[in-house]
Amino acid sequence: MAAAEEAEYMKYKDPKQPLNRRINDLMKRMLLEEKIGQMAQLDRSVVSPEIMRDYSIGSILSGGGSVPLPQASPEDWINMINEFQKGSLSSRLGIPMIYGIDAVHGHNNVYKATIFPHNVGLGATRQVHKLLRLDLVRRIGAATALEARATGIPYVFAPCIAVCRDPRWGRCYESYSEDHKIVQQMTKIIPGLQGEIPPNSPKGVPYVGGKDKVAACAKHFVGDGGTTNGINENNTVTDWHGLLSIHMPAYYNSIIEGVSTVMVSYSSWNGVKMHANRNLVTRFLKDTLKFRGFVISDWQGLDKMTTPVHANYTQSVQTGIEAGIDMVMVPYNHTEFIDIVTSLVNKNIIPMSRIDDAVRRILRVKFIMGLFEEPLADFSKIDQLGSQAHRELGREAVRKSLVLLKNGENGDSPLLPLPKKTSRILVAGTHANNLGYQCGGWTITWQGLSGNNHTSGTTILSAISTTVDPSTEIVYSENPDADFVKSNNFSYAIVVVGEPPYAETAGDNLNLTIQEPGPSTISSVCSSVKCVVVVVSGRPLVVEPYLSSMDALVAAWLPGSEGQGVADVLYGDYGFTGKLARTWFKSVDQLPMNVGDPNYDPLFPFGFGLTTEPLLSCGRNFGGKLAIAFR
Repeated sequence: MAAAEEAEYMKYKDPKQPLNRRINDLMKRMLLEEKIGQMAQLDRSVVSPEIMRDYSIGSILSGGGSVPLPQASPEDWINMINEFQKGSLSSRLGIPMIYGIDAVHGHNNVYKATIFPHNVGLGATRQVHKLLRLDLVRRIGAATALEARATGIPYVFAPCIAVCRDPRWGRCYESYSEDHKIVQQMTKIIPGLQGEIPPNSPKGVPYVGGKDKVAACAKHFVGDGGTTNGINENNTVTDWHGLLSIHMPAYYNSIIEGVSTVMVSYSSWNGVKMHANRNLVTRFLKDTLKFRGFVISDWQGLDKMTTPVHANYTQSVQTGIEAGIDMVMVPYNHTEFIDIVTSLVNKNIIPMSRIDDAVRRILRVKFIMGLFEEPLADFSKIDQLGSQAHRELGREAVRKSLVLLKNGENGDSPLLPLPKKTSRILVAGTHANNLGYQCGGWTITWQGLSGNNHTSGTTILSAISTTVDPSTEIVYSENPDADFVKSNNFSYAIVVVGEPPYAETAGDNLNLTIQEPGPSTISSVCSSVKCVVVVVSGRPLVVEPYLSSMDALVAAWLPGSEGQGVADVLYGDYGFTGKLARTWFKSVDQLPMNVGDPNYDPLFPFGFGLTTEPLLSCGRNFGGKLAIAFR
C-alpha cells in the first residue's frame, strides 16, 4: 500500500501520464498560497532562491536591461537562472518556475546576441512569392529561440502583433504593418519560436516543441496600435466591427499556431482598460476563441489601471484577475500582491474557480514545455548566441527589408546600385557609424543606446568600407559643411540619418522629423554631389521637404546588428525587393492615414517600393581606404 501511495503521489511528475491527469493531480495537492504564488511574476532584480522556494513563485522575468551583470555571458545567465530554479524545485511541491524575457528582435537584451530588424522592417520583406517571406520570419523565430535557450531562457514576450494605425505611436516599430493581413501572415514567427504544431492538435492548446524552442507571447491584447493620435497606453476608439476586423485577426492566427501566452495591453478600448475587460479577455479570448494557454499582464499592468499608478491597488488586483488575467507581472512587490489575492479569495470576493482556471493554464504551459522533466538549463547551446549562421540570417533580413523610395528622377539615370570602384566617396550622417542607433530601442537596454561598444555588430560605415573596391577612398564626416563637400571632388555620397533610439511612451512623437543635424547634412551634401539618403527609423518620417535634393532615398528602418545587409543592396550584390508595409505620409497633418482611407494622398503609398536587379559580381572585394574627417 505504501508503494502504491508513493506512486500516486508522483503522478504529476510522471511524463507518461496524460497532461490533464498530471495537472489535476498537482492541483489537488496545492495549497491556496501555492496557487497564488504561481500567478506572480517578479523581476530578477528582487528575487532570491529563498523567495522562489517560500512563495512558490510561478515566474521570473528580465525587464528591459535587467541582466545578471553588464556584458553577461551565456554562462552567467544560465548560472543565475538555475540558482533561481533550484529554489523553486526545493519548494514543497517542486513546481518549476518559467523565466521570461523581451526577445522582440532577436535576443535583444543580451550582449553579443544577433539583433534582427525590428518588426516594421520585417513587414516590408514582401516578395512575389509569399511563402518566401513567411519562411524568413519563421527562421528568425527559430534563431531567436536558439539564442534565448543558449542563455537558459525558455519564454519570450514576442511577437508583438499590434496593427499600428498611426506612426506617431512610440511602439510603431514593434508592429509589422498598418494592414492586419500582413500582421496575420507574420504570426508565422510563432512556429519558428515554438515549433510546428503537430497535425490534428486541438485548437487553442499551447505547443512548445522541445529544448531548442521557447514559449511565445502574442501581445498586446487588443487594439494597442489604434490609440487616438498614437498616444502610448491610451484609448482606442472604434466599434466592435473595427476591433474585430483590424486589431483582432492576428490573434486568431496566433491561437491556431498554438501560441502559449497572450499579454494584455495597457491601452483601453472605448474607455475601458484592457486589463479590466472581462468581456474581451475571458468571454472572447478564452471562451469564444478557445485560447487554452495563460494570459499575462503587462509590466505593472494592474498598478496602471488607476491614476495615480498603484492607487487602490486592491481594487485593481480584483478587477484584473476577475477580468481573466492569469499571471501578473508584479514585478517588485510579491508579498503585497499575494496578501491581497489571498484576502480576496478568503472573503469569497474572487471565486476559487477563477484562481484554479489561472493556475491550470499556467501549469498546462509548464507541462507542455517539458519544464517538469528538464527544469535546469545546460550549456549545450551557448555557441548559438550570435552564431555566424544567425548573423547571416540577420543580414538577409536587412537586405529584404530595405525599401527603395527614389532612384533618380522619374526612374531616369538611376544612382543605385552604386559603383564599388571609384576615386573618392563621402559617407556622412549621424547614423552611418552608430550601431546603437541602427538597432533602436529594446537593444541591451529598454530605451536603446548610442554608440558602437554595447554589443557586437557591423555599422553601415564599416559595411561600406568592406564592400567597395580597395582602390576607393572613403571619407567619413558625420556632418560636413557644404564647402568641404564641394572642395573634395566626391564621386557620390551616402548620407545616413534618422531617429535616435526610443521605446514605448518615450517614442511618442507628434512631429516625426529627422533629428538635427540630419536635415542640415542632407542639405550640405546633396546640394553639391550625387547622394543617396538612407533613413534609419522606426517609422516613416517627414522627408518631402528634402526629397527633391536627393538622387536616391532608401528606408532602412531599424536594421539591427547586421549593417552589412545595407551595403549588400546599395552596391548591387542583391537587388532591392522591399515594399512599404506602412503608408509614407507627406505631412503629419494627414495622420492618421492608412491604405483604404478616403482622401488617401500619401507621399509613397502602401505597397510601394522600387526594385533593382543585382549586378554580376566581379570577384571579392577587400574594402576601400577609410579616411575619417573630424568636422
